[in-house]
Amino acid sequence: MAKRILVPLDQTVDSASVLSFVGDVARGAGATVRLMHVAPVPGNVLSADGRLVAYADQEMARLSAEGIDYLRAEGARLEGLSVEHAMRFGEPVAEILNEAHEFGADLIALTTRRRHQLSRLVMGSTAEEICRRADIPVVVCWPGAQMV
Repeated sequence: MAKRILVPLDQTVDSASVLSFVGDVARGAGATVRLMHVAPVPGNVLSADGRLVAYADQEMARLSAEGIDYLRAEGARLEGLSVEHAMRFGEPVAEILNEAHEFGADLIALTTRRRHQLSRLVMGSTAEEICRRADIPVVVCWPGAQMV
């Protein structure tokens, strides 16, 4: 049974659709859930006329605060569970795998987007890469899929 579940979220409704499944698994196992968000590394913010509006570190602090607020709001759906939050910056696959290692996760749960290619469905590139590179089990859910 999974005791430490990592759930990467990308601030879309589709990515958060995995939370009902994760909640059921975590309740059954008494697991800790860590919600995480990965954002691109920000640069300096310039106005339309080229003036500096915010330094990169200020933008990173703003994005971190917004990301943690988002994760807390989504985590409220997991009432009664032990929920942690992690915000990272960088390339999503690498940061998700690093977080899984640092957290000691024994399961990664995420959603993928449906893509039609010659009438077959394939996983999104991030989910597919995580499945290939992770050394722990990965559960990939289609958005809106009914879990039984």
